[in-house]
Amino acid sequence: MQLPVGQVRFAEAPSAPTVTVELALTDPARARGLMYRTEMDGDHGMLFSWESDERRSFWMRNTCIPLDMLFIASDGTVVGILEQVPTLNTLPREVPCPARHVLELNAGWARAHGITPGQRVEIDS
Repeated sequence: MQLPVGQVRFAEAPSAPTVTVELALTDPARARGLMYRTEMDGDHGMLFSWESDERRSFWMRNTCIPLDMLFIASDGTVVGILEQVPTLNTLPREVPCPARHVLELNAGWARAHGITPGQRVEIDS
């Protein structure tokens, strides 16, 4: 399944990094996510988006790549980060704050680029 592509820019982080993201905008795309992939380029990710802010829960079923998960509110604020999420398990992963988007990046990316909760991002989709 070929997904549309966009960009997420971390304007408030040191060096203001930008990542290219596949956009998971439909239920089938969100359900599939990064399952069965064995690698992802270092400056790439997947952005899951919905119409409104709600609590979001993710799992790593059939996901072979260790990930960081960034939960992002409608206004672009990073409301939570889960780092180094273990692969291949079905335990629910979530933060207590509502989010409209969840950005999955390679494990360690958030810390390496100084991304912290409270920073704002710019999403070009």
